[in-house]
Amino acid sequence: MCGFIQRETRSPAVLELLEEVGLGETIPLFKDEAQHSDVLNFYPAFGKAVDKRITNLIVDSKRTINATWWFDASPVGDTLALGDRTTFNARNLDSPYWHKAISKRRGIIVATAVGESNSSANGKSQYLMRATSGAMLLGVVYRMFSNGCFSCAVVTRPPRPDFSQYHEKSIPCFLPHNKAFINAWLGNEDHGAVDELLSNPKIYCDLEVTKVKTFKSGEPLAPTAILPASTR
Repeated sequence: MCGFIQRETRSPAVLELLEEVGLGETIPLFKDEAQHSDVLNFYPAFGKAVDKRITNLIVDSKRTINATWWFDASPVGDTLALGDRTTFNARNLDSPYWHKAISKRRGIIVATAVGESNSSANGKSQYLMRATSGAMLLGVVYRMFSNGCFSCAVVTRPPRPDFSQYHEKSIPCFLPHNKAFINAWLGNEDHGAVDELLSNPKIYCDLEVTKVKTFKSGEPLAPTAILPASTR
């Protein structure tokens, strides 16, 4: 599960990463975002809170959208009605429900941290994962509606052993910091590298992992550990 995403809007790493992977034409959109808020915290739209949107979700090399973080939705007037199906993550990509989105509607979220959790004997343990340097890219799928609204889900994959200590059921679909791959992902191409990534999820930057009281506060409950980038 990926149920929390944070972006430090004024971090130089965000703009540097966009330039590195060939998304420099979106930089003015992110600079404008930074004029209004230092930190953006994104949460899924539980309770049918349609205003729980992820902003500046990249859908091509020049364009971003603001999308409600809950894929199951339908247009009503100038907004969305959210369904009962829990769809803030897209995991079973072989399902017909996700087939069109993963084939034709792939996007990217730029983040500086994500939140994961695991159940324990004392309840739920929450872990804030920050990129040690730079930022990270997350794969998402999205929907477009007739009234101009959008909804989305973060792509998650089956767990890796190194990640399972923080979330045992899945891992977010981190994307490589590679221009050719990003072109293929956003171009919705039938590309072998995309299939390989979805079959073999990896961590592309070292992560500082801290057990926290809440994701938003980041108040530590234990020393920070390093989860290194994947070597295979």
